[in-house]
Amino acid sequence: MGILNVTPDSFYDGGRFRNSSAVMRQVDQMLEEGATFIDVGAYSSKPNADNVSETEELQRILPVIDLIVKNFPEVILSVDTFRSEVAKQCIEAGASLINDISAGRLDEKMLDTVAALKVPYIMMHMRGNPKTMQQQTNYDDLIKDILFYFSKRIEKAKALGIVDLIIDPGFGFAKTLEQNYELLNKLELLNITNLPILVGMSRKSMIYNTLDVSAKNALNGTTVLNTIALQKGASVLRVHDVKEAMECIKLVEALKH
Repeated sequence: MGILNVTPDSFYDGGRFRNSSAVMRQVDQMLEEGATFIDVGAYSSKPNADNVSETEELQRILPVIDLIVKNFPEVILSVDTFRSEVAKQCIEAGASLINDISAGRLDEKMLDTVAALKVPYIMMHMRGNPKTMQQQTNYDDLIKDILFYFSKRIEKAKALGIVDLIIDPGFGFAKTLEQNYELLNKLELLNITNLPILVGMSRKSMIYNTLDVSAKNALNGTTVLNTIALQKGASVLRVHDVKEAMECIKLVEALKH
């Protein structure tokens, strides 16, 4: 999954894709390098991110979806949003699935909307919201608590008729540096859900703070952790750098033959 942030404040690529030619070049490159789908987001979910109104989120994202769908009709577009109205309008504009950092907890209409739209749904583990999540890192047992959270959200989604589900354990969301590594170390335990696991660690602080580098210099670290995630059962890598992620996937696949 190639990341396309159309926000001015994302932690790594903020402001880089704000005009149509930059968007087109990036999408073309990611598809060329092997991306299965492109994840478009217009609301930064980095820690302490500023709130963006629903109107502004729609104004940012709809023209981009329109542009991509017109120029790359075969593309599978994922929409990174926790708002049901944004989800609805983006799917109607040609997107194919919804990637929700809140698993339906920040908008009570989200699960009903996804069920009505009959599209696949990615649900992530997070506590609170991007403004408050880093104050909510106290767990009795990290993996057990995450599994309990998913069991409740999966049950609710399935009861509404959502059948295509992917789980994302939410690296960096309401988790300390140490908890991120504990989560990666025990990632295979999430396979008990029998659902595909999406992992998004690309250039995050768990990498650059550990290595004492910047997000810009965190590609090698990203590759190392993506390789470990694949070996522990991850099905989808959400990344800024598609070529390197595809190389990871090919090499890990080669080990299985």
